[in-house]
Amino acid sequence: MKLTTVIRLPFTRTTGWNELQRRSPSIPLLAWTIVLPMSLLPPLMLYYAGTHHGDAFVAGFAEREWRFITTILFLAELLTFFVMGWLIHSVVNATRELSISYHHAYLIAALAPLPLWSSAIILLIPSLMLNAMAVLVALGISCSLIYHGLQALCERGDEDVVTMSVTYTIMAAGIMAWGLLMAVVWAY
Repeated sequence: MKLTTVIRLPFTRTTGWNELQRRSPSIPLLAWTIVLPMSLLPPLMLYYAGTHHGDAFVAGFAEREWRFITTILFLAELLTFFVMGWLIHSVVNATRELSISYHHAYLIAALAPLPLWSSAIILLIPSLMLNAMAVLVALGISCSLIYHGLQALCERGDEDVVTMSVTYTIMAAGIMAWGLLMAVVWAY
């Protein structure tokens, strides 16, 4: 799949999604080729920011135990993929109007955090405001990716209101999980 096609996934229900349905990558392939390498990016960038930027980023940032924090963050990200795939499947299939296979639910769970994982690159710059803005933009793109992914991959009638409602539920759970991950970072 071309990079331009991947970039268009959050903005359309057709471009790229049809190709992903045709290719039908397995859940283990998604975990090994997308989730594992991309979930390494935030812990590595956070470790870099904590050890190189230190207090220039946030007061007290330098004195944290970054090896421990980033290891826990990485493991939690991997666990979150499996929980979110299950959650997407459960929430969608709880409605009468939509249904989704486990395979497609895990495809969305693997693709949805890509913008958030990619936004970790901005940790190279020691600016809390810039990093916060990058995360908010990435969060919006992730929401859009989930919405358009559900539109493309769910077996349904034309129920956009239900798709929006399911997207809100999934994103609320995702934001809570992300908040817990960030709480781990700030607690240690």
